Amino acid sequence: MNNKNISRIIWGIALVVVGTIFALNALGLTEISIFFDGWWTLFIIVPSFAGLFSKRGKFGSLIGLIIGVVLLLSAQGILDFASVWKLLIPIIIILIGLKMIFTSTFNKNNKWTSEKIKELKNNRAAPVKDTAAFSTHNLDYNGQIFEGVVLDAVFGSITCDLRNAIIEKDCVISASAVFASIDIKTPDHVQVKIDSNALFGGVSDKRKKRAYNKDDESDKTDRSDKTFTLYVEATCVFGGVNII
Repeated sequence: MNNKNISRIIWGIALVVVGTIFALNALGLTEISIFFDGWWTLFIIVPSFAGLFSKRGKFGSLIGLIIGVVLLLSAQGILDFASVWKLLIPIIIILIGLKMIFTSTFNKNNKWTSEKIKELKNNRAAPVKDTAAFSTHNLDYNGQIFEGVVLDAVFGSITCDLRNAIIEKDCVISASAVFASIDIKTPDHVQVKIDSNALFGGVSDKRKKRAYNKDDESDKTDRSDKTFTLYVEATCVFGGVNII
């Protein structure tokens, strides 16, 4: 069973339970009140719990689950609300720090990608920068030589189209999405490697993956001709970066 099905099952169970309670109350068999103290925290807890079984954003879902449970306990009078708010931000900061430490230390693939990105950034010229603040930007590198770019979106969106760009070497795309979205459209003839840090957001790889046909000579050429690599360095805070 894949993660997507598990998430769907969790949502299904939650809806069945709510529907059953409404039905039993309507028939006069029970008097279960759904609107208990802190009932609204379920809108944080259930999606966050389901998100733990998704392929991305698990860390953000974990923080959301912790926040939801703590708020529920506060609403129930088990925890002091004032003390919770004083400790909530420090706890989140600690969790983010632990995530960064353990991700960089134990994830060898991401560590290698991070080192490669650092090397490329040190050796490149000043990159092109684009910032979208409360706005929408579209960048099209059709027929242009692409050597890397820095994309910053804050309460806005950026679309960077590289499908017809001229890519002659490995390049770095630094993308930061804060309450925003960034779409990066990549050509088929390059590889893409991702190094990301996310809080309530993440990077989605939406590139189409077609089945490999061993009898198709053009397929063999396409698979072996990916000489260059696009390295995507992404930071997402309540936002997302989509690789298309």
